[in-house]
Formats: sequence, C-alpha cells, structure tokens
Amino acid sequence: MQTRNQSGGLPETLCAQNRIGGESRDGAETYERRSPSNRDDVVTVAPQSTREDVREACERAQAAFASWSAIPSPQRAQVLGRLSRLLSDSKESFSRFVSREMGKPLREARGSVQEAIDTAEFFQSEGRRLYGQTVPSELPNKELFTYRRPIGVCGVITAGNFPIAVPSWKIIPALLSGNVVVWKPSDDAPGVAELFTELWQRAGLPAGVLSVVHGGGAGSAGEYLSEMVDAGLIHKVSFTGSTQVGRKIGEICGRNLQVPSLELGGKNPLVILADADLELAVEGALWASFGTAGQRCTSCGNIIVDKRVLPTVRDQLVKRAKMLKIGEPLDEGVDYGPFINERFLKTWLAQRAVGVEDGAELLLDGKRVAPGEEPPGFSGDAARGLYATPRIFDRVKPEMRVFQEECFGPTVNLVEVDGLDEAIAAANGTPYGLSSAIYTRDAGAMLRFKQEIRAGMTSINNSTTGAEAHLPFGGNGWSGNGTRESGIWVLDAYTRWQSVNVDLAGKLQKAQIDLADAGPPEAPALGGILPG
Repeated sequence: MQTRNQSGGLPETLCAQNRIGGESRDGAETYERRSPSNRDDVVTVAPQSTREDVREACERAQAAFASWSAIPSPQRAQVLGRLSRLLSDSKESFSRFVSREMGKPLREARGSVQEAIDTAEFFQSEGRRLYGQTVPSELPNKELFTYRRPIGVCGVITAGNFPIAVPSWKIIPALLSGNVVVWKPSDDAPGVAELFTELWQRAGLPAGVLSVVHGGGAGSAGEYLSEMVDAGLIHKVSFTGSTQVGRKIGEICGRNLQVPSLELGGKNPLVILADADLELAVEGALWASFGTAGQRCTSCGNIIVDKRVLPTVRDQLVKRAKMLKIGEPLDEGVDYGPFINERFLKTWLAQRAVGVEDGAELLLDGKRVAPGEEPPGFSGDAARGLYATPRIFDRVKPEMRVFQEECFGPTVNLVEVDGLDEAIAAANGTPYGLSSAIYTRDAGAMLRFKQEIRAGMTSINNSTTGAEAHLPFGGNGWSGNGTRESGIWVLDAYTRWQSVNVDLAGKLQKAQIDLADAGPPEAPALGGILPG
C-alpha cells in the first residue's frame, strides 16, 4: 500500500494496486476516487485494469486452486480467525475510511465493518462443519457418501454501498470452501478494497488465492471478468448490483451452464396496518427509507398504509423527515450523508419529473443541497458535496412508474390501501422481491403477510433493511435468481455435491437390478386381505 500527500491540508491519498497471483501491480492508466462529501478530496487512485490484466488474474488464480483446495477446511478457516481479529483491531480507522471514501455515516460504517467481522467469525466455525452425509445403500457390502467440493475460480463483482460487508459475504465463504477468487470491487470504493486485501495478506492467505482487479463496469474490468466465463477461466460468478447488469451476467453464465449468484435491486414495501404502533412504524419507515441516503438494495420504496391511519402517518412522516440531519458522514450526529456518486444523484434528480407527470403529489420536494440553501442542521459542504434533502411522494398508485421502479436515493412513496388484502396485493405489486416489512399487532395478519409476500426477506414490526451473518440474504423476481448470501445456505453457491459409492462385495452389484437377489425373503401372503 502506498500513499501520496495532497495540497490544501487534506488527508493523504491511498494508491491502490491490482493484486495478481500474489503480485502488486500498478496500472498504465489510473482513475481517481473523490470523496462524495468533498469533491476536492482525492481519497484513492486506482488502476484501470485491462482485459489482459483480468485474464492473467484468472489464469494465476487457476494455478493456485489445486494447492488451496487441498488444504483441509479447518486449516483454511484459521485464516478467517486471524482476519476477524485484524478487522476488530482496525475497526475504527477502517470505518472512518469507509465514511470518507463512499459517504456512509460513521455509525453505519462501523456496522458494515462489524458485519465483515461477524461473517469471518461465523465461517471460521463452519470450517469444521462442511458436512457431507453417509447414506444407506440398498445393496449389501456397499457404502454411499456425499461430499461438498469447491467449484474453482470464482469471479466476484461488488457494489459500493456496502464496500466491505458485501464483499465479505462472498469472498469469505468462497475461500473457506476451497475456491479461489478474482474480485472486481466497486470503482466507488477502491481504497476499501485495497485495505481489505491487505488484511487478507496479513492474515496469512497464500499468494494467488485472492486476486483483485480494479476498474469500472461496462467496457472495463467488470465486463472483462464476465467475459472470462466464456473463456473457461471463471467457474462461478457472484454479483451484487443492478437488475439490468445482473441479466447480462445471467445470460453469459446460462450459456455456459453455470448458476451465478445474483443479488440485485429492490422496490421494497413497508406495510402499516390500522392497529400498528404508529410511532414505531414511522421510526422504522424513516430508517428504511433514508438510511444511507436511500442507497441500499433493501431501502423502502413504497410505504403502504391503511387509509384509517394514513393522515397520522403522513403528518408524522413529513414532520420527522424534515428533522433529519444531513451532512458530513464523519459527523456522529448525521442521519444520512451524501450520494455515493454523481450518477446516482443524476438519476434521483430525474425521478422527480417522472413522479409528477404520473400524478403523484410531492409532500417533500427533495432537492440537491446548494450553497445558501442548506436545510436546518446541515453539517456538510454544499459546494463540494453530493447532498440532497428527502423526497416524499403521496397519492402514489401501483400503475405509476415511481411505484414500480427502483430509485437509489432519499425517496419514498405513500400508498393508500383499505385493509390487509389490498396491502398484500400492493406489496406484491412490483416485479421485485427482495425485502419487505409489516407493522401490526395482529398475529393473524403477521402470519398471512409472511406466508403470502413474495419477497425473499420479511420483517415484522421492523424495517426493510438489516441483515445478520447467519441468516440467508437474497431475493426473488427482479431482485435475484433465488441464490442466497450468508449463513450455511451460501455454501450451496460455492460448492458442488459429489456422490461416492464404495462397493466391497468383490463382485459387480447393479443397483435396482440386483435388488431381488439382495433383499430379504419374500413376505408371506396377507391371507386374503388384499383383493385378488
């Protein structure tokens, strides 16, 4: 890791490098990652990987696979134990770097680093539990077994909104299972990737087992890594990002008869029934809608409210949203910070016109924060940061684009329904199916909602956001292809099942065919109980 000084008293710039076959490589071309809270702050300079860089990383990973996969999994897991301790020791400095580079408020950044710690600790123990089964044979002197086997070279492509938590969800179980990884981190967080990779090296991960190639998506490292599936150099892809890109990756993997792990977008519903604890529901809706400035795949998109309590929810939501503190992510008191990048901000600004044209009513007309127009309590630099105030649409209908389309930013819709049936229909009214939530005191309504909702994750009296290292994470429909991150369930994504039969009979035995000779004596007749 290298750093270079900047003028103007700003912190040092981190110079990230590609990691290929255990070697650190600079790039012929580089790009700058500037802090979204201060565009004058060049946080990281990283290489723009070429197609040749990516191919070499995959080839070197392939060469490292045999030796890494041959190490017993409890020994591989020891690396995870050391990684967990290193992350714990550097948690505060790492969290502050996450906040600086991608704009996540510091307390959320700490939570993101803690997710990586939890994941490493969980999978360290799973190194002793990569269980197969012993299966009884239908033939004598024969034993049957099943084993988990690693897949090979895994291509991992991650997004910038959770720049350490999500990569840990993928890389940790993949390596524990005996695979090797070529990681293309987000170009919004190359410095976080550099620091995370350095910790892996310090934890004792052998050279070449984890390679890193920096760069963008289309026409850059992300696209090149996907191409390596067709080249036969990638055997598994795990991707977190947009549904549009996920479809392209799915097509490439499909024609190669591979099953990718696709964790995509969401338009997540949060239902508030008439009997709900409204104060708790509004608090949960605020967090779900505006945490990380709405830049989570699990952020709430539609707040679906029973008409009997909608006036109260509307008033309280608007009142509380106006009080949200926006600003510098290193400020411990902020509720949310800046947009991660200018692309997300531009899309969010355009969404306003879409909602208005459809007939939605603006309760809060969220806008980019400009110098001289800062909201109360604002603590950032409006001239240099990518900040925006909350936007709330009212009178939104399921047929409107703002109801159906994901918008990555501090936006949420209010949707009126009459009772549980309409609420469930509205909650299932988009092609997405990632997360969901319902606020109610009615146990029967809780049961119906969790049975009938088509989302992969459901919360009862909690927000649409949040994950734990030992619980499956993932969605259905446009939100993913049914694969899951986290917990023991993710091991199915990074292993293939092998069936083994060991025949000790000393002669050829044919399953099913030889059953008559191998089975017990024929049972006596049932004495006329059965007809005929």
